[in-house]
Amino acid sequence: MTYVPVQNPMHGHKQCRNAAYDPDDPGPIDPRQENDMEQTSHRRGNYDSGEDFVLEYGELRFTFNELDFSERCEQAALKLGFVGGRLGSDELEDLVNLAVNGEVYDPASALGEHVNDCWPELVGPADRSLVHWLRRLVFRGAWLDQRVNEGELAVAFDEHTGGFVYVQPQHSDEPIELAREPSWGRVAYRR
Repeated sequence: MTYVPVQNPMHGHKQCRNAAYDPDDPGPIDPRQENDMEQTSHRRGNYDSGEDFVLEYGELRFTFNELDFSERCEQAALKLGFVGGRLGSDELEDLVNLAVNGEVYDPASALGEHVNDCWPELVGPADRSLVHWLRRLVFRGAWLDQRVNEGELAVAFDEHTGGFVYVQPQHSDEPIELAREPSWGRVAYRR
């Protein structure tokens, strides 16, 4: 998977009961549903909250305003265990620069310095790179939000976990299982 972030110049899996949800896998194709699928693919749109940042994957092009992209980067870093709480504005600036540029050239905060100090542990092949996972989670969150907006997915409360899950309304509200993300806690930024 290659995610191409652009800042607008103007501004090994285990088999389980429910397979992990892969947005790129259309699943088995039933010829009776072909017309349904055509309507769905025509209905699918690209996520758009502004023109400050662009994230592309295949034919998808998601555009973000600065606040939306920054919040998604922060949430991704929290989910990955790379940060332990909300970030200050300078820290968030460095995190966004990391997600967009793939590194922090001129750190504005201790987070940027931490990234540079730990660089050998953060960089690696795509599936082991913090930058890849930040981009992937930003993209996945926007992709899921877009699918909810289009009615393809919905959000429901799971009484067993006490959390929220994405469900497929067209399939009796069957929950989807998102692929697990790695933990970056071993090299987490701590204030």
